[in-house]
Amino acid sequence: MQETSTKPYLLRALHEWCTDNGYTPHIVVTVDANTVVPRGHIQDGQITLNIGHLATNRLTLGNEYIEFQTRFGGVTEDIFVPVAAVSAIYARETGAGMGFDVVESEPYPGDDTADAAPDSPPATAESTKDSDKVSHLKIVK
Repeated sequence: MQETSTKPYLLRALHEWCTDNGYTPHIVVTVDANTVVPRGHIQDGQITLNIGHLATNRLTLGNEYIEFQTRFGGVTEDIFVPVAAVSAIYARETGAGMGFDVVESEPYPGDDTADAAPDSPPATAESTKDSDKVSHLKIVK
């Protein structure tokens, strides 16, 4: 029997540590074909996600996958991240955390979109409509 990875256990432990200390846990994800995230927020093949309890709904930190709902620009998004694609977890306020090696993740069982290119999500009328909107938010210094 193959030994399970320590990575998901460390992710859960550091998430709990951040939460217990009042910090905001963030993960850095290397996006691959098995990662479901808003494509418009990917930079240099990576995305940073806030996985704090206030920013997520139905957060599941599993051994193989991290799943939750969150909002980007006021639009609710379903997030699906293979644990293998997580390259770091850290506290936003202090930067304390841990980095990990990234290995190519296995396709999600039953996922028929695993062969799709990561930069070409299926276009829907709703996603096209939302991408045309301009944010009303301003940067305040």
